[in-house]
Amino acid sequence: MKIVIDAMGGDNAPREIVKGALEALEKNNAFSIVFTGDEKAIRGELSEYSFDSSRVEVRHASEIITNDEAPATAVRAKRDSSLVVGLKVLKEDEEAGAFISAGSTGAVLTGGIMYIGRIPGIQRPALCPAIPNVRGAVTLLCDAGANADCKPAYLSQFAIMATAYGKAAYKMDNPRVGLLSNGTEDHKGDMMHQEAFALLKETDGINFVGNVEGRDIMFGDCDIVVADGFSGNIALKSAEGCGKTVAAILKEAFSKAKMHYLIARKQIGQVKNILDYSRLGGSIFLGLKKAVVKSHGSSRADAIAATVLQAVDVVKGRTVERIAEMLPDSVGE
Repeated sequence: MKIVIDAMGGDNAPREIVKGALEALEKNNAFSIVFTGDEKAIRGELSEYSFDSSRVEVRHASEIITNDEAPATAVRAKRDSSLVVGLKVLKEDEEAGAFISAGSTGAVLTGGIMYIGRIPGIQRPALCPAIPNVRGAVTLLCDAGANADCKPAYLSQFAIMATAYGKAAYKMDNPRVGLLSNGTEDHKGDMMHQEAFALLKETDGINFVGNVEGRDIMFGDCDIVVADGFSGNIALKSAEGCGKTVAAILKEAFSKAKMHYLIARKQIGQVKNILDYSRLGGSIFLGLKKAVVKSHGSSRADAIAATVLQAVDVVKGRTVERIAEMLPDSVGE
């Protein structure tokens, strides 16, 4: 299995990207890596480490797509960018199972649709991060930003795809699916969400438990929260901000009493770690013909390593194939 990595995407490329990928190599011997990007810069980073060179390949790419560029225009214009070259490798190499980038989210999605394509029957791919929850497990949030405007049928497909993903990559037996709304009562939500609620109740192959609120993503007992991309992205960024805020408040409170802070420093670090969803890996774009994973733009090496290992599990668990298998009898019209 090959995992293709955009070495030039993200705020800390290529140093943290290369370092994290090599850390993942040490933890799992079931895959090899293909870096795409400026070959000189990548090999310069690689020279600082000892690793099995037979498991690492570099494909040169002369261009970089930045967050400031319009995604569709950049993907079409910069055919020799690290992102596009990586997606081409994923498409053309049968051994390539997944592509990872910490670059522009819009460009990764646009490129994924353009070069990899959707699974037949899928109307919209969805971004699906794993959020740590109070049970010590994860809650999958689908969609978290790929589709701001949704139809009820999209949400039904998001539930199907996330269910397959939960079973394949996270060993969820019969994942409980909730619909993100402004209340738990059946009648809550706007017209679109009410129609989606009715459709989800009739969708085969999922364990739909009804409406859930934003707090239930981390504190509730559902395994999957289905959302339109607009609401889902707000929920994701709110959770991220909450984690940073709690950690900062605790640190500030205890630092005023240095002795207490020294005692509680480890616990504060644990709280911060629990609330940091990036430590669990990246967000997979569900619905594409091969696995495309978006890592956080500010990812450090540990987050990149987690994303690489996550991608390996996605491929080993046959996530794409499982989604395709669930679709024929379950797709909402």
